[in-house]
Amino acid sequence: MPALGGKVVFATGEWEIDLDRRELRARGGPVPLGGRAFEIMEVLIKSEGKLVTKDELLSQVWPGATVEENTLQVHISALRKALGPDREMLKTISGRGYRLLGTWAPRASGAVLRTSPVHFHAVSGATFQTNLPEATSELIGRDAAGQHLRNLLSTYRVVTLTGPGGIGKTRLALEVARSLVPDFHGDRFLVELASLSDPALLPSAVAGAMGLRLGEDAASHTIAQITGGKKLLLVLDNCEHVIEAAARFAETIVRLCPHVSILATSREVLRIDGEYVYRVPPLDVPPENQADPKRVLDHSAARLFVSRAMASQADFLPDGENISAISAICRRLDGIPLAIEFAAARAATLGLRHVAARLDDRFGLLTSGRRTALARHQTLRATLDWSYELLAPLEQHVLCRLGVFHGGFTLEAAAAVAEEPANTLPVVEDIVCKLATKSLLALDGSGPGDRWRMLETIRAYALEKLNDAGEAARARRLHAEYFRDLFMPISSRASLETKADGIAYEVRDLDNVRAALDWCFSSAGDLAIGVSLTAACVPVWLNLSLVAECRERAERALACPEIEQALSAHLRMQLYIAFGRAVVQSMGAEEQIDSVLSKGLEIARSINDVDAELRALWATWCYLDHKGEHGAARSVAQQFAQAAGRKGDSADILVGDRLIGYTTHYLGDQVEARGYLERVVEGYVAPAGQRHVIWFQHDQLVVAKVVLARVLCLQGFLDQATQMARESLEQARASGHSLTLRYVLGWGLCPLSLMIGDLDAGADFVATLVDLAARRSLPFWQSVGRALEGTLAIRRGEFASGLALLHGVLDAKPGWAVRFPDFLGAFAEGLARLGRLSEALSTVARALADAERGEACWYLAEMLRIKGELLLQAGGDRAEAQACFHEALDVARRQGALLWELRSAVSLAGLLGHDRPEEARQILASAFGRFTEGFDTADLRAARTMLETLR
Repeated sequence: MPALGGKVVFATGEWEIDLDRRELRARGGPVPLGGRAFEIMEVLIKSEGKLVTKDELLSQVWPGATVEENTLQVHISALRKALGPDREMLKTISGRGYRLLGTWAPRASGAVLRTSPVHFHAVSGATFQTNLPEATSELIGRDAAGQHLRNLLSTYRVVTLTGPGGIGKTRLALEVARSLVPDFHGDRFLVELASLSDPALLPSAVAGAMGLRLGEDAASHTIAQITGGKKLLLVLDNCEHVIEAAARFAETIVRLCPHVSILATSREVLRIDGEYVYRVPPLDVPPENQADPKRVLDHSAARLFVSRAMASQADFLPDGENISAISAICRRLDGIPLAIEFAAARAATLGLRHVAARLDDRFGLLTSGRRTALARHQTLRATLDWSYELLAPLEQHVLCRLGVFHGGFTLEAAAAVAEEPANTLPVVEDIVCKLATKSLLALDGSGPGDRWRMLETIRAYALEKLNDAGEAARARRLHAEYFRDLFMPISSRASLETKADGIAYEVRDLDNVRAALDWCFSSAGDLAIGVSLTAACVPVWLNLSLVAECRERAERALACPEIEQALSAHLRMQLYIAFGRAVVQSMGAEEQIDSVLSKGLEIARSINDVDAELRALWATWCYLDHKGEHGAARSVAQQFAQAAGRKGDSADILVGDRLIGYTTHYLGDQVEARGYLERVVEGYVAPAGQRHVIWFQHDQLVVAKVVLARVLCLQGFLDQATQMARESLEQARASGHSLTLRYVLGWGLCPLSLMIGDLDAGADFVATLVDLAARRSLPFWQSVGRALEGTLAIRRGEFASGLALLHGVLDAKPGWAVRFPDFLGAFAEGLARLGRLSEALSTVARALADAERGEACWYLAEMLRIKGELLLQAGGDRAEAQACFHEALDVARRQGALLWELRSAVSLAGLLGHDRPEEARQILASAFGRFTEGFDTADLRAARTMLETLR
């Protein structure tokens, strides 16, 4: 900086920067500028025209503070707004920082200036002609697009920016054309075609923009002859309504003028030789699950909203209270810049929440365009009216009909809804392609097959037009009928076995199905279609673990009196079975489950549908298993095996073996259970088409492995059990099937880790299960997760919190005490550690009573051991405690549960060790000596230590 003897003012042209008074002035008058923006200006003026990086600006303007780059961009935008027509003096160096251009001269007030003027990099003084308007505000979110377009213009002579109305084609094209200086050594002209009503006058409009006096007889060839070999960029703006004339003109010019480039903006492409089409994307919108509100302004749509809102309301600031509303508005408006600007202006006067709540009426709300804007840019409706009125009548008709689709559609679906006799598939295909060419539809490449979609704002416009034409009810009926007929084949076994990817292909249309069902069950809808569509879709919901939705939809369908007339016996049966399964998983009322599953099984047997009978028996088995009635569940599993045997399908037979093996494990016979489960693991091959995953909700091989891991653990093969459980986890994750993953965690790795004392691994597995259950809102698995969290807390010594979690689960579902005796065991342990021994003994007595009725005997030996330990803690009869330990040893040996036998032997040896150490050592050595692995686990380490003590 120069040495100054007094107060300093820098000046260039009409601008002054007074560092002492902290004032920016134009033509001697002050220009409003915030404090931070002025500090940025001060740093730039002191840099003497050199590049100032973003980090340097942040560190100098906000020293010692952590500030997001978005904050800097907001103040840069305010500074550019203050500079108005000279905003280009503040130059952005993409990805690096900023530079202040111009020839600024410092002068002192009341002192002698002891330096010569400081010469900065001057604004380009090129002599080339241009009529490009100066930018009036910062273009947000288009840096990458601008750079890409500059690269394209160096390669292609015709580049067309296309996209729907309001997407920002014109502003982007002008920004690119302006930014070509100083590298582009030629004239640059903007030709505005929006107001041109006669396509024949297009050459005259070009001649006028170029300053050529050709009169009304101007022609493309004449302009080409005059231009000759000159270097020139023509920006043809808003070509869509004169598209044929624009295409002919552009083709003539590039053919005859070798150094002319054309940058066109149009909602429809020119379709000429050598044209490169750039589809201008929407701005980047914040995702719905954005966890950190501070990251919202990383997205360009939100930055644009904030910038425009601040321009209309100086004290507007994005904060924690309104940031979610900003995100929602940007998403609902598809990231369309013009719509976002309208919404920001409205938010400044009506408030954010009001704007967010009224976006269903977006065309009535968003009407605050700039007074000087083109008429079609002054309201959101006018913007789309412009595109709509350029369509042929048949194109208008099809566009409006396509508004009923949610989340995309295929050509077949479009033809079904368009309905006109002439609208055969080839005709509709042609119209869809034309609408896509005119930026009203887009090809959706997010999944398999060819699908198209609309931006939500265009879809809302199409629906408004559809309602105005009185065709909405008819279109929605056709929409519902199409998806009913599409999903009906999913109900049949043949389609599931022959469809290569099962029902995954249909998942894309779930939003369409939901919309169709909402219409069917509305006052204007058709209940018969709704009932049929519900029945046809239940395999999809269940396969995707959308249990709550399946239950809600099925319950509504079952309540309809039209069910008998609307559905065949087969579909009624499917609906009963699916509803029963959904109620089981959502822990609903037992009387509902009994009734609907019985009806489903009865119909299956009456029509001799063995596949449906298997599904009904499986659902009934699940119901009994969830209740903890393992004896009854084994009986149903045997019925399943008999039905599978009649059918003769080996995979179905092995599913029956899995069910029997599972219930036999719970009933306490680990040797027999292992035989059934090993047969499944060794011989099961999944049938084609994901039939078993769809019917029985899990990968049968994986879940058989994880139950076998439980059995191996109880039998003392602790390393093998852990290895098999972890293999199951890897396979479940690789399959991407969430229900199988939850099963592996909830039935396998979580309880196994707790049983062998690996609490760190158990904590990770429990946390994963809880997260999965919460994300899918599955009450059953959420309860299992809470109970496992409680058990883990008690094992870690956090007794009060663990008891609270377990009490909440066991109190809410009393039947779970039967199904999960290990939770009762943990509950009793927690009570005892807090000195509540009588309650602990009462809890154990409850579990033992359930076991005596023949349910969940797999934990009987451990519960007897716990009772003996509690008696000793309570100062009770040592003989009674010893009897409990002996009984626990006998039960464990009969069941083949070596792990429980070891624990019981440790407890008994501990009791006898003082008086009869040799007897104690023999009892413990008998159990410990039969282990061949797992010596690093907590139980075996404790047993080894006790044996050494007894020696």
